[in-house]
Amino acid sequence: RYQAEFLSLFDTVTTIVGYSRSKAEFTALAGRIKDKLTEYHKLFDIYHSYEGINNLKTINDNAGIAPVKVDAELIAMLLFAKEQYNATDGMTNIALGPVLRIWHDYREKGISDPLEAEVPPRELLERAAGHTDIEGIIIDAEASTVYLSDSGMRLDVGAVAKGYAVERTARYFEDEGVSSLLLSVGGNVRAIGGKPGKKGMEPWNIGIKNPDKESPDTELCNVLIAGYSVVSSGSYERYYTVNGTRYHHIIDPSTLSPASYFTGVTVICPDSGIADALSTALFNMPLEMGKEFVEGIDGVEALWVTGNGEIVYSGGFGSFLKVGAAK
Repeated sequence: RYQAEFLSLFDTVTTIVGYSRSKAEFTALAGRIKDKLTEYHKLFDIYHSYEGINNLKTINDNAGIAPVKVDAELIAMLLFAKEQYNATDGMTNIALGPVLRIWHDYREKGISDPLEAEVPPRELLERAAGHTDIEGIIIDAEASTVYLSDSGMRLDVGAVAKGYAVERTARYFEDEGVSSLLLSVGGNVRAIGGKPGKKGMEPWNIGIKNPDKESPDTELCNVLIAGYSVVSSGSYERYYTVNGTRYHHIIDPSTLSPASYFTGVTVICPDSGIADALSTALFNMPLEMGKEFVEGIDGVEALWVTGNGEIVYSGGFGSFLKVGAAK
């Protein structure tokens, strides 16, 4: 059993766990996985430019100016994100960038100078929300171009990019013959098959992080997966405090403010990209709406942690729980 970690991708920790005949063999595979993820990291980056690559930042920089010719992988991700917008009734919207940027800037300022921390003015958010119509993303798949028709529009793919990149990378190496591997990119976990055990292949044991950082239990429960994804969204990673109130990074498109229903949501399904998009969408939905939504999708299960610490499972989530592991 070998493990590799790196910090340079998607502003988070990437972990690869696998079994191999030698460390050299595993290290070579981990290096190739890192290279593949790096391609997606550069394509989906909204903050940095890279020589010879037209990426999301290039598209944003040319909003209202001109179509940008991009790699087919970037086109595919944007089409996927549009599908998820429709599937979640707008709860996962990559066109929310102008609103997210305001919260990002206020959060960064509030973290660096807590005494001067402020909540963005409502009128500023509402003005930005006027530039978040996803129909303004004009994709010409044949010409491989993307054009933002509104000069005030900015894309932010934080709700889908990591999961999509993890899924595409996993499928690439599955096609190459990799049959047992665990890939984790900042809370986006994807298992290729199971792991070798005493009785043949066994499921991977994944801990679900407890959103309550003051609890002595760092994990809520453990789930067992093989060939599945586990993706968690929470209010406990990126936030700042204003007058004693926490403001986290998951913004509800309907209120333009941080969603207040839950402290954590975890989704299990075969596709990491879908799990990523759904974990954000469910975070933005009231519990009963979210439960009904999940029950209507085959192969998807979810766990919610409410503000008072109550844990709620979807109907089939229990089939993934490790017996005796739930706290």
